[in-house]
Amino acid sequence: MTDNTPQHSLTLLGLGDMGTALARTWLAAGHRLTVWNRTAAKAAALAAEGALVAASPAEAVAANGLVVVCLLDDPSVGSALDGIDLTGKDVVNLTTGTPAEGRARAAWAEERGARFVDGGIMATPTMIGAPEAGGYVFYSGSRALFDTHRATLEIPAGARFVGEDAGHAALHDVALLSAMWGMFAGISHAYALIEGEDIAPKDLAPLLSEWLGAMGFFVGNAAERLTSRDFTSGVVSNLAMQVAGTGTMLRTAEEQGVSTELVSPYVNLLRRRLAADPAAHGGEDTVGALLLLKR
Repeated sequence: MTDNTPQHSLTLLGLGDMGTALARTWLAAGHRLTVWNRTAAKAAALAAEGALVAASPAEAVAANGLVVVCLLDDPSVGSALDGIDLTGKDVVNLTTGTPAEGRARAAWAEERGARFVDGGIMATPTMIGAPEAGGYVFYSGSRALFDTHRATLEIPAGARFVGEDAGHAALHDVALLSAMWGMFAGISHAYALIEGEDIAPKDLAPLLSEWLGAMGFFVGNAAERLTSRDFTSGVVSNLAMQVAGTGTMLRTAEEQGVSTELVSPYVNLLRRRLAADPAAHGGEDTVGALLLLKR
């Protein structure tokens, strides 16, 4: 039996791939769900599954106290909610955005009498509603809103509250994605090096996975050194040694006819740190080089 109490009813604006996946998990859990999408045809399948389809964002927002927004970008959020009465509403924004956009949207919602939480989804649509897939969502903003609706928010994916600064969900999201893209770049470069050689990618794959796993210690090491600002204690392979080794890496790429565009930026950063003061920085861990990134 469906429980239609306020705690088990919500509105969802946006039915792209992610929004549709979210909607189906709430419907499957027996929640009363009102949906709206700019292209109304996308709501037809969900209506057949029990969703209530609103004719406008205003109608959808009026239907429930909890309003989840999952649209294309931040301007789309403003466009959809422009002029709508948000007094007393709890707005959860799962639209991908920047930390600054999250903070600005929080202030915008609060000026209109709503509580606000911003979210960063660390999952693909196929991972939504599949706990074994390991997906989760970062949330930041109103702690009271999050605590009130946590059970509902945890239905599609795990929920991790990362602070009352509404920009922190997006910041965590982009920080993790940035690390992912850097890893993808390194993996792509590695495969490019063996392209055309008598080395099968499937044979290199387990070696890459094993090696990247072994290098995972860098995450904790970097956190400790950035906290303490001690870049010299217990260094195993110092900056001077690492920079000296970059020549071999770059020459190998040249010999293999592979562009260095994916690895050169990091190499150049290390070289800049060393060149600034070889005596002071040569014995450091490479973590100190990232201080050059902060403008």
